[in-house]
Amino acid sequence: MVRLFEDHGLRVVHVERLPVHHGQLRAFVQRAEEGEPAASVDELLEAERAAGFDRIETFRDFTERTQRLKGDLRQALARLRADGNRVVGYGAPAKGNTLLGFLQLGPEELEYIADRSALKQGLYTPGTHIPVVPPERLLEDQPDYVVLLAWNFAEEIMEQQAEYRRRGGRFIVPVPEVRIVS
Repeated sequence: MVRLFEDHGLRVVHVERLPVHHGQLRAFVQRAEEGEPAASVDELLEAERAAGFDRIETFRDFTERTQRLKGDLRQALARLRADGNRVVGYGAPAKGNTLLGFLQLGPEELEYIADRSALKQGLYTPGTHIPVVPPERLLEDQPDYVVLLAWNFAEEIMEQQAEYRRRGGRFIVPVPEVRIVS
């Protein structure tokens, strides 16, 4: 990001991590000649170097992990559906839609996605066209498995859906590794 802005006469002068979604990054940018970067910029750049973000191997490893996750999850869903299980999703956040697109999942694999947001209910996921319904639907038709597309809120969602679980419903947490929770 620093280089991108520098190429256009701008400078990152401050950065901060936000607790939302595992540490979003907020960058403050201004014209290059108008100020010097705060210590937060160098600190973050050093943390990125320490994490290996300046090495191609880091990204190759990430690619391998994501491809393995894709295969594992697609195989698990195919096996469950071949065994006659009904599978739906829960949560329609942007990252869930990114995962759906990457996995190339659509309504053939996930009948619907339950989401608490009334603004999303009655609509379809972008690109994959899976219907979004209220969470009460889980108790109405008790699907066998629910893929958590808002996996960072897995514990909270499973607590909210305690009755679904009590009735035998199971959750699939897709990230960082595929796991099934009864």
